[in-house]
Amino acid sequence: MRWLTSRGRKRVLDPAERTAEVLFGLIMVLTFTGSLSVSSAGPADIHAMLTGALGCNVAWGVIDGVLYLMGVLAEKTSSVTLLRQIRNANDGLAAHALIASAAPALAWGLQPDDADRVRRRLRELPAPPLETGLNAEDWRGACGVCVLVVLATFPVGLPFLFMHDAMLALRVSNAIAVAMLFVVGLSYGRAIERSPWLIAWVMVLLGMVLVALTIALGG
Repeated sequence: MRWLTSRGRKRVLDPAERTAEVLFGLIMVLTFTGSLSVSSAGPADIHAMLTGALGCNVAWGVIDGVLYLMGVLAEKTSSVTLLRQIRNANDGLAAHALIASAAPALAWGLQPDDADRVRRRLRELPAPPLETGLNAEDWRGACGVCVLVVLATFPVGLPFLFMHDAMLALRVSNAIAVAMLFVVGLSYGRAIERSPWLIAWVMVLLGMVLVALTIALGG
């Protein structure tokens, strides 16, 4: 039997992860567009702004991808450690306590006898590996993280490439950013089974507040 060869997901990134990465990418690019002085901005300023926004999101996309892999590895190691501890538990009470510490919601529906059956079943299976590693799905997830952060740059930056009026380009860019935040919020609200419209407006407000804080703090 192969232990923990994937994260058990139908998709590489779950809705919460996709939402976080798109939100992060939008905040990064909005800090650049929001700091642009449209009253005095020339073509060179706009080019520098777009280059900086893209470069920043590429760099942070790579960093986020690496952090994603680190998180996956830590999660796998923790899961294998828990499996080994349950296998080596002395009785059902000890196994139930271990399950409760890792997954309280799951333990709520289990009795010590149930946990003991799980413990005995795990002992019948081959022992989990001493070390865990990354697989192809994990690397796809890291690439997905990087791509999402980078792609969030383009819709917000495109108006500056096709519009000569910097003020109009900024307004269109901000409108696109708000629309993207709203759509991301709708998707996230449906994923967590909450009011999509409420979550969408909260996402828009959250994005604006985070961008304002980032600009105010010199980001």
